[in-house]
Amino acid sequence: MRAWPRVAALFAFSLAGAAQAASTGWPLQEANTDVGSLASLQRGARNFVNHCLGCHSLQYMRYSQLAEDLALTEDELRDNLMFTGERIYDPMRSSMPAAKAHEWFGNAPPDLSLITRSRGVDYVYTFLKSFYVDATRPTGANNALLPNTGMPNILAGRQGEQLPRYQQQAGADTKPVRHLVGLDPGAPGEMTAPEFDGFVRDTVAFLEYVAEPAKAKRKSLGVWVSLFLLMFTAFTYFLYQEYWKDVK
Repeated sequence: MRAWPRVAALFAFSLAGAAQAASTGWPLQEANTDVGSLASLQRGARNFVNHCLGCHSLQYMRYSQLAEDLALTEDELRDNLMFTGERIYDPMRSSMPAAKAHEWFGNAPPDLSLITRSRGVDYVYTFLKSFYVDATRPTGANNALLPNTGMPNILAGRQGEQLPRYQQQAGADTKPVRHLVGLDPGAPGEMTAPEFDGFVRDTVAFLEYVAEPAKAKRKSLGVWVSLFLLMFTAFTYFLYQEYWKDVK
C-alpha cells in the first residue's frame, strides 16, 4: 500500500512535466534512444559521470550493478567511472556537498534516477539541447523548454552557443510581447551538430537505462515470448485441424 503514493507522485510529476512543455509551446524532439545498445550505454555513462555527476546523483544505481550491466571490469569501472564512491557497492551520489548546493543554487540539484520515467526521454533530450545565451540570467544561459531554469549550460563547450530568435506578438493588453520562436547557432563548440545529437542521445539512453535497468532484458525477452506464442498458436491450429478433419 505504501507504494501507491510514490506511484501517484510519479504520475503527477509526469503530467506536470508534459503540461510545462506544452505551456512553453516549445516542441519536443525525438530522442530515438536505444537501451539495447551496450556501446551507447557505455558512452552515456561516461558522459554522465564527466558532466553531470558533479551535481546530480543516481541514488538508486550502484557502481557494482553498472559494471555488471555494462560489461565492465572492476578496474575499468574504478579507472573511468567511479569518482564519487569508495566501495564498488556504493550508490552513484553527487560529489557536491549539500551546503554548497544550497549556497550556489538555492536548493540541491535533483536526483536523476527516475527523470526519464517522470518527464520522458524526449523531454530530457530536448531540454539538454535547448539552452541559449541570456545575459539576464545568473548563469548567462536560459532554456527554451524550461524557461528560467537554475541549471547552467554545462554542455556549452560541446555544443557551442545558441542565440535566441524572438518575435513580437500582441499580449493580453494588446501591448507587444516578445516570444522566443527559435534558436540560431552562435559560437561553435567542440562538436558538430550531429556529433552533439549523438552525445546527448547516449546520455539520455543511459538515464533511461538507470530508470529501468531491466528494460533492455525485458524487451529482448518479449521478442522470444512473442515468437513462442506464435509457434504455439500455429501448433494448436494444426492440432485442431487434425482432430476435426473427419467431423462432418
